Amino acid sequence: MTHLAPTSAQLRWQLLEFGAFIHFGINTFAGKEWSDGTIPASTFNPSELDAGSWVRAAKEAGARYVILTAKHHDGFCLWPTATTDYSVASSPWRGGTGDVVRDVAEACANQGIGLGLYLSPWDRNADCYSDPAAYDDFYVQQLTELCTSYGPLMEWWFDGAGSVGREYD
Repeated sequence: MTHLAPTSAQLRWQLLEFGAFIHFGINTFAGKEWSDGTIPASTFNPSELDAGSWVRAAKEAGARYVILTAKHHDGFCLWPTATTDYSVASSPWRGGTGDVVRDVAEACANQGIGLGLYLSPWDRNADCYSDPAAYDDFYVQQLTELCTSYGPLMEWWFDGAGSVGREYD
């Protein structure tokens, strides 16, 4: 049996040892894990949100990075995206100027731990989801916004929810 040494990237990731996943969004206020993209954006109003406390708690627990759910399957975006109105920009939170991704990114930078993001490939709110080519463009635009607006990202999470029979470009 041949034993292969990990690559330098694999070793760096293994040495991080422990990260924390923050699954927060519009469903938090509806008492749901998943929803169908119809919960009104007006219900998102985390008036006491303190991303710094989340990141501090993760760091105190030994996490070296956090991964934030920037968009779950319902399609609600925790940043003010140009791709859809179904985002924090359409909520009453901070008068529509809030940005959970920015708050968490800044808290990670302040605490000296890495930031990762999860962007669901399934979007139950996007009208273009049924058109694979159009949705690929929509999704790439969201990825681009997140990759270019929040500083260094140490990890991306993707899953296959809602993707049965679907191929992504």
